[in-house]
Amino acid sequence: MVTPPPEINPTATETDANMHRRHTELPERHGSDLKTLKSLAPFLWEYRTRVVLALGFLILAKVANVGVPLVLKHIVDSLDQDSLPLALPLGLLLGYGALRLASSLFNELRDAIFARVRHGAMRKVSVRVLEHLHRLSLRYHLERKTGGISRDIERGTRSVSSLLNYMVFSILPTLVEVVLIAGILLHQYNVWFVAITFASVIAYILFTFRVTEWRMKYRVKMNAADSKANTQAIDSLINYETVKYFGNERHELARYDTSLEEWENAAVRSQTSLAALNVGQAAIIAAGVTSIMVLASSGVVEGTLSIGDLVLINALLLQLFIPLNFLGVVYSQLKHAIADMQLMFDVLEKQPEIQDRPDAAPLRLRDGEVRFEHVDFAYDPERPILKDVSFEIPAGRRVAVVGPSGAGKSTLARLLFRFYDVDAGRILIDGQDIRSVTQDSLRAAIGIVPQDTVLFNDTLRYNIGYARQDASFEEIQQAARLANIHDFIVSLPNGYDTVVGERGLKLSGGEKQRVAIARAILKNPRILVFDEATSSLDSHSEQIILESLRNAAQNHTTLVIAHRLSTIVDADQILVMEQGRIVERGSHAKLLAHDGVYAHLWELQQQEEEKEIAAD
Repeated sequence: MVTPPPEINPTATETDANMHRRHTELPERHGSDLKTLKSLAPFLWEYRTRVVLALGFLILAKVANVGVPLVLKHIVDSLDQDSLPLALPLGLLLGYGALRLASSLFNELRDAIFARVRHGAMRKVSVRVLEHLHRLSLRYHLERKTGGISRDIERGTRSVSSLLNYMVFSILPTLVEVVLIAGILLHQYNVWFVAITFASVIAYILFTFRVTEWRMKYRVKMNAADSKANTQAIDSLINYETVKYFGNERHELARYDTSLEEWENAAVRSQTSLAALNVGQAAIIAAGVTSIMVLASSGVVEGTLSIGDLVLINALLLQLFIPLNFLGVVYSQLKHAIADMQLMFDVLEKQPEIQDRPDAAPLRLRDGEVRFEHVDFAYDPERPILKDVSFEIPAGRRVAVVGPSGAGKSTLARLLFRFYDVDAGRILIDGQDIRSVTQDSLRAAIGIVPQDTVLFNDTLRYNIGYARQDASFEEIQQAARLANIHDFIVSLPNGYDTVVGERGLKLSGGEKQRVAIARAILKNPRILVFDEATSSLDSHSEQIILESLRNAAQNHTTLVIAHRLSTIVDADQILVMEQGRIVERGSHAKLLAHDGVYAHLWELQQQEEEKEIAAD
């Protein structure tokens, strides 16, 4: 089972049926196998010198290998002379041994030189896929199935190595050997030897290709069921607590077993159909070898061929048909590898929704003024989220956004980071449309404390220092102090080297949020976004953190998305949103005096707090 990336979104919309269809329709959508092989070519180009050298040693190895039966013929003929006293053909015997050694030596040199190509290409493909996944937009990652994607990528990168192995160590050597043997037979013997050999090889290859193509449907079903089962297993483990809350262990096992049963049935059909392929291949080889040996034996009887010729022909056929006998298995595995690679290259073909313009320049950050101008946005065209939203955050000021759930508050932060592009209007930072600047420079200027903090399965030191890779340990500790989490960290047995677990599950919600606050403080960007940054804190901790946030936000342009209104009473301006629109704006005092939506929300929260105090 593959360990998933550290984040999976519970709102993923791709159903199991859709995922199954994505796998089973793959061959029709992606066209020929040649397209997949062409996609691999750029990863091999850097190693082109090694590829040429490996192919050169491959040819030399096969020339030496084919030379062995030729020398063997002359050895047999020199010993098959009844009328002359026998003499030991020492030179031929030494040549025989030298050719066998040369064949082995050149094969080993080929393997040694090609090892860097095989493993290097595998590494580059893996890095390229991960890089591309990071470039893909948020919408893709919200809709992905992490377990299925991780299994597709695992199989795809592993198949790169398998594909190169099959091509260089099985298919190409066999083709070279076929050409060399055909040349020898054509040069030294009757054309019928070549005709029967080529007819057998062509019949063998056509039969193998046709049957293997028929068998591929079982491999596609195996892939679909495998990815589906892996997705379900990872989902159940990520949602371990939810499974336990509802006592649904048997349900999860039943779902997993059902998918594995589909995989088992497809795997059994794939294996049993292999028997039919092997029997057909054996029949073709037997017919070809028998025909040629009958022809050669007739030549010996008639006196046109020597015993050495019979030995040579027999040895050549063995050298030809033994590797050819494995060609069916190799071709089958090659098709499987290409099918696995197609799923991985399918990911690489997806274009990021958000891309830098060709003329995009780095953000010229001056004061950090933020402006939303008549912004419209919808995740789904049929369900608008933001409608004609306009507001300004002057440099160094603090603007808060409040409103009921679903009003579009967190969407403002996603648009500011340019995880999505606005449908209408524009967002400006220091007068520059964020669509005209590079994404890297934009996000470097903004720091965020999200509502749902997800941490890496690493140490606290790593997670805080993630905000700035070059930060010293002293700077990390200072950021932790300002976030009021340093004392907690040093109280742990391993201190800053404490591993937080996958997604930070070993920490409480409040502890994770304080780590996120420390990260934002360490990054020290010009613009800060607090997306309900104290939602997981108790009242006492909240007051301590609020002071830290105020210190961190000094002289920073700050957007605060708040649920608890008590945390933003000192904001320079408060925006009240309802159904994607700003319905009120002003200071805390002004909005209370207005006696509108904000005043109603304030009254409700005050009543809730009074109830909590009374209950305590």
